[in-house]
Amino acid sequence: MKLFLDTEFNGFGGQLMSMALVPEDDRIGSWYCELEMKDQLHPWVKENVVPHMILVPSTRWQFQTSLSAYLFQFQEITIVADWPDDIRYFCESLITGPGERITIPTLIKFELDLNIKYESTVPHNALYDAIGIREYYRKTVK
Repeated sequence: MKLFLDTEFNGFGGQLMSMALVPEDDRIGSWYCELEMKDQLHPWVKENVVPHMILVPSTRWQFQTSLSAYLFQFQEITIVADWPDDIRYFCESLITGPGERITIPTLIKFELDLNIKYESTVPHNALYDAIGIREYYRKTVK
């Protein structure tokens, strides 16, 4: 199963703010979660990302529990992303502590396509951007 990934974060190298996983199969629901922000917001993020956030922010524990439950339904997944940081933030989200990670019974592969050029109905929202990535992929790859 391919899952299309997008994230929003607080400026270069900043705290993860939201993440979305959109499956290639429309019969399976998407996963989207926003995180509580502890750092001061980067001015660009405050102006361009925050207005498009749509949920009550979750704690890191809630975020990871929800992500684990979502991923648990798959045996094998390929994460498709258009930017290296998205994969980095995804991988960091799997880690709960030294030598510990969330429970996921899956084989995870990654596909980084830096040529993806998509349009989003709500730019700078991870869910809508991930949907845009999936739609681009459907039109150009399949």
